[in-house]
Amino acid sequence: MTDPTPLPPSAWEFPDPLGDDDDLPPVDCIAGGADLEPSTIVAAYRAGAFPMGDDRGEPLWWSPVVRGILWPEDVRVSRSLRRSVGRFRATVDTAFAEVIDACADPDRPGAWIDEPIRAAYVRLHELGWAHSVEVWDAGGELAGGLYGLAIGDLFAGESMFHRATDASKVALVELCRRMAGGLVDVQWSTPHLASLGVVEVPRPEYRRLVVEHRDRLTPGRWT
Repeated sequence: MTDPTPLPPSAWEFPDPLGDDDDLPPVDCIAGGADLEPSTIVAAYRAGAFPMGDDRGEPLWWSPVVRGILWPEDVRVSRSLRRSVGRFRATVDTAFAEVIDACADPDRPGAWIDEPIRAAYVRLHELGWAHSVEVWDAGGELAGGLYGLAIGDLFAGESMFHRATDASKVALVELCRRMAGGLVDVQWSTPHLASLGVVEVPRPEYRRLVVEHRDRLTPGRWT
């Protein structure tokens, strides 16, 4: 895939990520409203925030007080996971819509991806900003995957899914291989993600890391 399509300035302003953290509320959800135009979403990520839908049909903007991140070189690949890597085939950007639809399955616990969010990220994929990692089983069926937004050398992961044991972990391993030298944001850590190498950093540190990585661009990550 070529470089992402340049976007016009957003009609909305997000807080300066190098500003005082006291400028943000001391909670994970920092604002509501605005829109889901590509330029707005990209501007949010560049400021360390991201959108999620809510029941009222408007986006909410999140910047967790404690952020989960993964340095790609620190991903933990157990012996059993290494065997799983050998059983699956990983690709990128070959089935973005299928991946986001699997992540949005309303039967999944905590499902939050509504139609406006889906449409926004499919559009961002068409513009070269959003990417997916797909994991295929031996029969050629989609077994797992993940998607998110690439901002320079930062990959902001949005969601992952699996239909076979370890398939989402294999997707994460492939993502880390491609993102070597960059940074992977997972939004919030969980015990499962921590077991794979995810660590937590306070919001001011994460916002500084965003500025450090958002304008770097390593060619060939998504080809």
